Amino acid sequence: MENTSSDIRQLNEKIHQASAFVDLLTMELGKVIVGQRYMVERLLIGLLAQGHVLLEGVPGLAKTLSIKSLSSAINAKFSRIQFTPDLLPADVVGTMIYNQQKNEFVVRRGPIFANFILADEINRAPAKVQSALLEAMQERQITIGDTTFKLDEPFLVLATQNPIEQEGTYTLPEAQVDRFMLKVVIGYPTKEEEKQIIRQNLNPELSAPIRPIIQPGDILEARKLVREVYMDEKIEKYILDIVFATRNPEEYKLNKLKPLIAYGGSPRASINLAWAAKAYAFMKRRGYVIPEDVRNICFDVMRHRVGLTYEAEAENVTSENILSEILNAVEVP
Repeated sequence: MENTSSDIRQLNEKIHQASAFVDLLTMELGKVIVGQRYMVERLLIGLLAQGHVLLEGVPGLAKTLSIKSLSSAINAKFSRIQFTPDLLPADVVGTMIYNQQKNEFVVRRGPIFANFILADEINRAPAKVQSALLEAMQERQITIGDTTFKLDEPFLVLATQNPIEQEGTYTLPEAQVDRFMLKVVIGYPTKEEEKQIIRQNLNPELSAPIRPIIQPGDILEARKLVREVYMDEKIEKYILDIVFATRNPEEYKLNKLKPLIAYGGSPRASINLAWAAKAYAFMKRRGYVIPEDVRNICFDVMRHRVGLTYEAEAENVTSENILSEILNAVEVP
């Protein structure tokens, strides 16, 4: 045991030093983005844990600005794709074009070939386009004609969807939503924050341009360290209990939830909960995961993985209500 505790101490020191850039990144983004610390933190978790992020919030909450600023601060390539009902898969991934001088087909790469992809209003595009994007997210590669291209790392898709105005939108199928590690719901700023936003927008001198703080390679190094973050068996059991309670609530004395849940979290939920907890511990400059890390990211990892029955919808029960009940019932290690 002595050996393990000294190993953890060494790992803790190593991670404490290596994670210093997280604070620098947050400060740099703070120059442009007022408030929204929660969203910025979630974007960084997605980045460190190789997970894509789905952002849901009304227009004008700095979703696009945050993602653009993050890619500037990391000195990475950024692409924005505005999803519309007439978008085609070729508009996202690219296509073959006939070159008359060379008398051959050449590949024209689409906007997906970047490090950060902002898929704006993803629910406005038809299923074919969504599935083209999802193949890239899952396989981290693109096939155009007969050629397969590996995408550059880090590769992160940040999709936004608008909760209001469902006219002419295509809801993302459950299986596709499951590909997103986190679904983050963003709220309005406070009065104090909004006052600052007005001032910054009316007086551009107040906001300094974003400088590149780190390189994409540094993120790949940080990801290796995130893997090394120590997770005790008790924490693993805690994660499994949370996910299994969404599938078989009656085993956790939550019989009243049984008629409200249509389906629970898949094994992807358990994997992502573990990954995100490790990334959160890394951001808090710790070399080990504590139960609080799991609780902190639980809603973002799980809210889109708990299916509700008609009964739940009739009673206005949300997946957040169900997860709160589960977190209160499951024993904390």
